[in-house]
Amino acid sequence: MAPRRFLAATAALVLSTAGLAACSGGDDDEGGSGSGGAVTMTLWHNSTTGPGKAYWEKAVADFHTAHPNVTIKIQSIQNEDLDGKLQTSLNSGSAPDIFLQRGGGKMAAMVEAGQLKDITDDVTAETKQAIGDAALGTGQVDGKTYAVPVSILPGGFWYSKDTFTKAGVTAAPTTMEELSAAASKLKANGTPIALGAKDAWPAAHWYYFFALRACSKDSLDAAAKDKNFSDPCWTKAGQDLKAFADTKPFNDGFLTTSAQQGAGSSAGLVANGKAGMELMGSWDPGVIAGLTKDKKPLPDLGFFPFPAVSGGQGDPAAIMGGADGFSCSAQAPKECADFLNYILTQPLQEAYYKAFNSLPVSKQAQGAVTEDYLKAVLEAYNKAPYVSQWLDTVYGQNVGNALNVGVVNLLAGKGDVAGIIQAVNDAAKKG
Repeated sequence: MAPRRFLAATAALVLSTAGLAACSGGDDDEGGSGSGGAVTMTLWHNSTTGPGKAYWEKAVADFHTAHPNVTIKIQSIQNEDLDGKLQTSLNSGSAPDIFLQRGGGKMAAMVEAGQLKDITDDVTAETKQAIGDAALGTGQVDGKTYAVPVSILPGGFWYSKDTFTKAGVTAAPTTMEELSAAASKLKANGTPIALGAKDAWPAAHWYYFFALRACSKDSLDAAAKDKNFSDPCWTKAGQDLKAFADTKPFNDGFLTTSAQQGAGSSAGLVANGKAGMELMGSWDPGVIAGLTKDKKPLPDLGFFPFPAVSGGQGDPAAIMGGADGFSCSAQAPKECADFLNYILTQPLQEAYYKAFNSLPVSKQAQGAVTEDYLKAVLEAYNKAPYVSQWLDTVYGQNVGNALNVGVVNLLAGKGDVAGIIQAVNDAAKKG
């Protein structure tokens, strides 16, 4: 799914000599800087407005200043449209050189189709040291690197502390019983849980997290490998979701509410005090900031992990999320990898965090994080016994889409839990 989607205060990008050195390419020119030939590349990302869009414009401009022979043309695409347009362009052989990469099964399918450039030998030692092996592994298939991460995106609840206080919720929930009690108080206060089910994947997040609590790590890993969802834990996850949804904790009209577009979106409801919280990935603070009346971060924003669920086999401290990154298309010039190394230098990663209000993947840049809610995310992330990627990413586009639609049908009263399982199993058989 994924960035999913960001905004917030931007900062100037400072080009250091070390940062520029980290981007220098190898000896294989392919018309690149070593030969003095002009190179033009295209970049697709999903930041269509505000500081996020400005971040990429400045990063590209500064890269061109340091590498005058390299020109990068940017195309900003709304997040919900990006995956479809990208897949079409990849299949037609006209893919952008550099593009947002969700990872997981979606990336593996691109690798199998020969659509991505193997950049294993192009990732610099400086980049490897900055992000570490675990993060680098999110962009690998069979030990080869096809993407680099730019941000870690663990999920959980983003909430307004002031709204919680007004509703009489005195502490962040740690169990489903506490979450249900908090939801009832918030609904009575006129500030329910926000959900943008129109876009499907935000509704499916709820099923993902219930599955994270219901299924053991072994069950999650087995399903990722064989795409078989016969383990009873998948049914329990659906039953747990239905039981919670039956309490009507969400905003009125949640089925036709978008997730991140405008004041009436689920993020907008939190931003403007019309909802108490939202289940979302760690890009959400930036999205919320862009939808407040003054376009500034919500001053009372807080975070807490998805609560423990009784009767499940999953570790209650496990986290779901991922790492958004960028890939080079198979035919991209070597300068593509140079640019990927460049955006992982410390100045660029600190600027990314300030622009998107999202956690940078660089361990060096994480020292710049000051917000309590992002520190809370890092704490939960670092304590987690294991981290699962978003399930629609793990299982690939066909199974992921079937899962997302099945969950929406359940919440809309047009399907049942068995329908979700049947839909994903059917999608897995089709490949």
